[in-house]
Amino acid sequence: MTTERTGAPVLELSGVDKSFTPQVRALQDVSLTVREGEYVVLLGLSGSGKSTLLRHVNGLHRPTRGTVRVLGTDVATAGVAELRRLRTRIGFVFQQFHLVGSLSVLENVCTGALGGMRWPRIGLPTYPRSVRRAALEQLDRVGLADQRFQRADTLSGGQQQRVAVARALLQRPRILLADEPVASLDPESSAQIMQLIADVSREDGLTVLCSLHQVDVALTFGERIVGLRSGQVVLDRPVAGMDRSEAMAIYGRMVEPAAALQ
Repeated sequence: MTTERTGAPVLELSGVDKSFTPQVRALQDVSLTVREGEYVVLLGLSGSGKSTLLRHVNGLHRPTRGTVRVLGTDVATAGVAELRRLRTRIGFVFQQFHLVGSLSVLENVCTGALGGMRWPRIGLPTYPRSVRRAALEQLDRVGLADQRFQRADTLSGGQQQRVAVARALLQRPRILLADEPVASLDPESSAQIMQLIADVSREDGLTVLCSLHQVDVALTFGERIVGLRSGQVVLDRPVAGMDRSEAMAIYGRMVEPAAALQ
């Protein structure tokens, strides 16, 4: 992917700090703008701030200092109802899938619609027919329509992550967050999941922020790499023209942010 994006910003972080205690600073002066349709990889070691940054995007964390604007919403000042509305437009794919193993594949996907419903649902028949139909369409898209009535805990790891992607897509999100989505998968399944996310981003014009620690995967599927180390942005540039050694430098000695961004 080499296209430079010129669309409207959907995500803007400016001077963001996040401290959990006076001694623990998870993010330090992070500024970042992501435009509509971009596929951005957050690359760095465990503990570098990748997951914390993602959780600022959907309001699970609020900044200690600085501003976070997502789809026009100021996350730092948004109320509970406003954050709930924002989250209906943001899909989230987790490393550990977070499926209910005893439920069918189809019902797990249907749970992606709960954020827009007034009442909880118990059992597949309690979901509106329109939701069940839309969930089946997403399962077909990820290649699992034939397994729709199978228990989720009988699937392979790669298949379970496909279900998680389908669940996130059921929301018709404008932004998809993926937090180490292939960290627990074998190389073949990892490539399939990353290709699936890339295809969806391209077909739907979906903005993707994906945290990874695998350099080769980031270079293969990302459009832009934002390197994080100790809560700071130390690299921010398009993948086009970037070689592996440059990306690997994120894991070496601390790079001066000003130098890395040039």
